[in-house]
Amino acid sequence: MFEGMDHVGVAVKNLEEAIKLYRDVLGFKLHGIHTLTERRVKVAFFSTGGETNIELLEPAGSDSSIAKFLESRGEGIHHFAVKVKNIEAVLGELKESGATLIDETPKTGAEGSKIAFVHPRSTKGVLLELCERP
Repeated sequence: MFEGMDHVGVAVKNLEEAIKLYRDVLGFKLHGIHTLTERRVKVAFFSTGGETNIELLEPAGSDSSIAKFLESRGEGIHHFAVKVKNIEAVLGELKESGATLIDETPKTGAEGSKIAFVHPRSTKGVLLELCERP
């Protein structure tokens, strides 16, 4: 069902400051900044040198789910994303097994990926993102 980790999402209050930290201090390679208007979020992707990336997420409005996350929990890990080949089939299998899905159909994510989220109540408190790369 899963092919491995795709990325770890980190919620941040200020994307520009966080980029400086992850790029200039930690040494990760920035490979893209995107604004996802419909999800009300701005993201920056970093390569870790391996197969798993880091995604920084800044809210693009006070009604963004990232803004709500920051308000209640502060900055930090927001979600884990796993690679899948056929996201529709994986969503069907998860639903059939009783998992609570936030997204029953995939949405378009950064860099043209198909994404969908599984509710944390189904994964022991971890927001899980399914990610099918183009």
